Amino acid sequence: METTKVGFIGTGVMGKSMAQHLLNKYKNLYVFTRTKEKARDLIGQGAKWSPSPAELASSVDILFTIVGYPQDVEEIYFGEKGILENGKKGLIAVDMTTSKPSLAREIYMKASHLDIHTLDAPVSGGDTGAKNGTLSIMVGGEADIFEKALPFMETFGDNIRRQGEAGAGQHTKMANQIAIASNMIGVCEALVYAKRAGLDVEQVLKSIAGGAAGSWSLSNLAPRMVSENYEPGFFVKHFIKDMGIALEEGERMALSLPGLSLAKEMYDELKSMGAENDGTQALIKLWKE
Repeated sequence: METTKVGFIGTGVMGKSMAQHLLNKYKNLYVFTRTKEKARDLIGQGAKWSPSPAELASSVDILFTIVGYPQDVEEIYFGEKGILENGKKGLIAVDMTTSKPSLAREIYMKASHLDIHTLDAPVSGGDTGAKNGTLSIMVGGEADIFEKALPFMETFGDNIRRQGEAGAGQHTKMANQIAIASNMIGVCEALVYAKRAGLDVEQVLKSIAGGAAGSWSLSNLAPRMVSENYEPGFFVKHFIKDMGIALEEGERMALSLPGLSLAKEMYDELKSMGAENDGTQALIKLWKE
């Protein structure tokens, strides 16, 4: 695998760390991002710059993408200058953006006619998981392609599961986001309650994080809320996007999701306050006196 050429598109909050893990292990890393400056550190360590997704896809054996929105996924995968039209035969393209299940299936169907293999593999774990190589990765696609891509994904994830055919990874990520959305409200209310009761909030967290109330958000994001650290491990604007996709999918399945609906309303309010580029823990701002 040392000679395998690996591509990576999207070196944002999470993508940069993920690409770093690949570079550390495989060396032959080719990168593209809209703003070259964001990839400057990787390039300085030996990563090779590609001027476009098309050129990148034509020169690598396996390609990972993690961008912002479904429309960004469409832009880099479709069209004359996209990955699918320019990818070399046998390319494995793994989209790790949280996107629409229907788009993942559309990419898979088109790719299959071009002798290109695709997986939808959204991740969970935020900036901390990306830095530590401990992301959870939810994968949709063919089993044999999953097995080929697995060693590469293991460089930045330790809980990697194939959930089914194309689109199944995205559906699993929607379930993940639904679970987080209501939990974030609970985390905020718990902190506000503890503070109003005159308790030492940090001591409260030490007690409840290890009990039945424990969650990733309580352990990792609640301390940031307490210290008023709103730096993004995951952007508010991207969480709103995810919740919107989940609500659309729920409506398509005739499924009511009242907890998710409430969370999205609250995050929309947070966005209206100018906090769209904060981390999701900024939800606590809605309770600030």
